[in-house]
Amino acid sequence: MYSPEVCQQARKSRDHRFDGLFFVAVKSTGIYCRPICPAPTAHEKNVTYYEHAYHAADAGFRPCIRCRPDSAPGSYAWLGVETTAVRAKKLIDEGVLSSMSVGLLADRLGISQRYLNALFKKYYGTSPKQYGLYKQCDLAKQLLQQTRLPVAQIAFASGFNSLRRFNDAFGKLFSLSPSQFRKERDVSDAPISLFMAFRPPYNWKALHQFLSVRLIEPVEWLTKTSYGRSFSLSGYSGAFTAYFDAQRHGFKVDITINDIRGLHLVVANIRRVLDLDADPEFINQHISQHLSEDVVLVEGLRLPGIWDPFEAGVRAILGQQVSVKAAKNLLCKLVENKGTVGELGDILFPTPEILDTCDFDFFKMPASRKSALKSLASFCLAHAENDDLSAWLSIKGIGPWTVDYARMRGQSNPDIYLGGDLGVKKAFAQVGHLDTEKCAPFRSYLTFQLWSTL
Repeated sequence: MYSPEVCQQARKSRDHRFDGLFFVAVKSTGIYCRPICPAPTAHEKNVTYYEHAYHAADAGFRPCIRCRPDSAPGSYAWLGVETTAVRAKKLIDEGVLSSMSVGLLADRLGISQRYLNALFKKYYGTSPKQYGLYKQCDLAKQLLQQTRLPVAQIAFASGFNSLRRFNDAFGKLFSLSPSQFRKERDVSDAPISLFMAFRPPYNWKALHQFLSVRLIEPVEWLTKTSYGRSFSLSGYSGAFTAYFDAQRHGFKVDITINDIRGLHLVVANIRRVLDLDADPEFINQHISQHLSEDVVLVEGLRLPGIWDPFEAGVRAILGQQVSVKAAKNLLCKLVENKGTVGELGDILFPTPEILDTCDFDFFKMPASRKSALKSLASFCLAHAENDDLSAWLSIKGIGPWTVDYARMRGQSNPDIYLGGDLGVKKAFAQVGHLDTEKCAPFRSYLTFQLWSTL
């Protein structure tokens, strides 16, 4: 948490680089805001600062309808936090508590529920259950203010199983009913459009260039100012297009989905794929301490995510020992032959179920690589709940590079150094002395910085 002096300066200047890193609660109004809120600046004596929005909500403050704290980018609050606590928070952010209890989450993490509660209280100042409810209500606020969906649909889209439960949780957390945020509208088929903020700078040019040479058509599409793709996730399918907006520091994201109940899962994954919650200036400052002074880092670099680990694994296998262009051609051929059509008519990337029965006779490649693809599909079918990709090393044809690539892009793990990658080796030789261990926990960003020098 920043000092009160830093927070005061940041909120008075409305510096977007601090957006989401702390929140401003105004005691005289009972409202909490983002530091970039356009409302008149409150007197310092009437202000309290909170590291997380849910801390302000727990203290009885209501969210500002003008700046919408729910729209702020996330923080790098996992820095210095025990690994198990980080994994738990990440899984809750992805929406697991909408389909399992806290006890089952603890079982999945291999710890007791009591220990999980203690970890959360220590590092995040709340319980896993309360944090999960806050995340669900947080998305609900965005949908109430940014879409024309009826309240009943918003309840299910946010991961609640009943309207009564939604109204109760929302009212207790924010001291306002959903109807006080937005009058009910009798429109259920309007397109879903959300604004997703990031913390500047955001190097769209670098991301665009990286994606353009790896684009899998027609699963993905790219224009000068937008990126989109089709998706399938936990039984839900659809597509999204994200439009870059440098002036507003975010993306306008249009989403279509076959079942509104999966929207909270999809929104979380879109934020991960676009790496919206990173703090690029902080990351670069950390990495630059361990580089020679003549090395200039690219500003605003993000980790380009892949929709899920399985797709990342397939991309990595087909990218083994071939050029980027050749790998792209192979992936497009795979989609052409084994892509499926979703309920809304979108062409979807092949699932493990599809590739598990595929003989890949349309590929001219070594039989060992085809076998690796089929084995990966079989493994993912049999171990769907296992998010530890190191288990892939038991598959013949999959080595550390493939696993690390999938962890870096399919799970957006921020601390993967692809030291065995040929491009990284070439770039490493150019930068001189570099202690990669000291660049933790941001070695994935170091990998992309090194790639960018080629």
